[in-house]
Amino acid sequence: MDSRQLKAFVAVFEERNITGAARRLHLSQPALSGTIKSLEDLLGTQLFERQARGVSVTEDARILYPQARRILSQTDSMTRQFRQGANAAEIEIGVEADIASGDVAAFLRLARQAVPTLFVHLLEGCVGDARLSTEDERCEDELFLPLSEDPYVLAVPDGSAEDAVFPWIVCPTHPSHQRLLPYYGAAASAPAAQAGSLRLALELVAAGLGACVAPESLARGHAGVGVRVIDGLQMSRRVGLCYAVQALDKPVLAALAEQLRAT
Repeated sequence: MDSRQLKAFVAVFEERNITGAARRLHLSQPALSGTIKSLEDLLGTQLFERQARGVSVTEDARILYPQARRILSQTDSMTRQFRQGANAAEIEIGVEADIASGDVAAFLRLARQAVPTLFVHLLEGCVGDARLSTEDERCEDELFLPLSEDPYVLAVPDGSAEDAVFPWIVCPTHPSHQRLLPYYGAAASAPAAQAGSLRLALELVAAGLGACVAPESLARGHAGVGVRVIDGLQMSRRVGLCYAVQALDKPVLAALAEQLRAT
């Protein structure tokens, strides 16, 4: 078993898609599929099952994943230690789509204060040693370190009259949607539009298609969107750092998490 096979496995496990994993690793799909097959033959077990869209992971794959991440992390740490010196403190942080730029900046300031020698690789999506996300998007096998609380507000087209009434723009796949259904009422069955993320919902609001309920940090930072406090709706989200227990094997992440907790 080599690092090439483990990187291929981790990419497919995280992407749940051969095409996406191949693009991420800059490989052809046949080459990636061959690498996964060679790993499965070596281990004597099936790791993935092909679906109509993407792949599903087997129980053996779930067992292998944290071990593979730990081995790759240790290998990368050794490489950096000899290439850049023992004081290098590098970490990869993924940022989920619906995290506001202000929250990213606040986290980076806290992280540099906690570990002054920290060198951050900032990435998009569910990748890295840890990720900046919300508590309701934490995976079941992850720990969550809260950093801030973000109230939800009503986002309307900028410049709208105070008494203006708008149809709803909803995000059915977002974790907040079910909690908002009582607030939407019957109008939720006939929305003006649907969005795949809160950020995209705000794009629809800015275009004047309707109103949506969104975290204040995202809404206030979006051009073309006005913000109103919602009477009768006490709802907020917690923004913080998500990471697997196994990721704490990386000393720089363990030190960062400890200092952030103390802060």
